[in-house]
Amino acid sequence: MTQNPDPPESAAHADADLADVRDLADVPAIEVISRAAVMLMSSAAEKLGLSDPDPADSPHLDLDEARRLITALAGLVTASVEYLGPHAGPIREGLQALQRAFRETSAHPDEPGKGPGEKYTGPVY
Repeated sequence: MTQNPDPPESAAHADADLADVRDLADVPAIEVISRAAVMLMSSAAEKLGLSDPDPADSPHLDLDEARRLITALAGLVTASVEYLGPHAGPIREGLQALQRAFRETSAHPDEPGKGPGEKYTGPVY
């Protein structure tokens, strides 16, 4: 007697994953890029402690992680700015706000042009 390696609930889960992939294929690229940018922004804000009343005392404060997220966001925005259309301005403003918040939060701020993502965006003051 052979056993089915995929129990019925596993097969149902695989079908749901496949449906998600099909749905993603229907999503315009600009929406995927915008969602990725918002996810990076939100995560960076959390790592800067901006969701807490006193960011300096936030248990989520992690400047190393924030630097990585802001740099990734800067690369994404720089590479896709021509496709962002009306979303470009607000996303760029959000990126610059995060870069400034990082500078303000850091005990030893990077020199202009050396902060997170500034190799892509240029210096942020």
